Amino acid sequence: MPTEFEIRQRNAKFAAAARSGKKPTHASRQEKLAKKSPVSTWTLGIIIFVVMGGVLFELARLIFL
Repeated sequence: MPTEFEIRQRNAKFAAAARSGKKPTHASRQEKLAKKSPVSTWTLGIIIFVVMGGVLFELARLIFL
């Protein structure tokens, strides 16, 4: 069982590492999911293609017809 002195030393070391900008622990699962986009890159590309294509066809219809 670690003594109170050892616990305080470890806490101080951990706090110093956190203040210096080093990542003290691994990212949690919630942090990883928060960074992840809910829509994949391919899905986003297809949605943009469909929307922009629709806009271009509508503009062409308005101009030429």
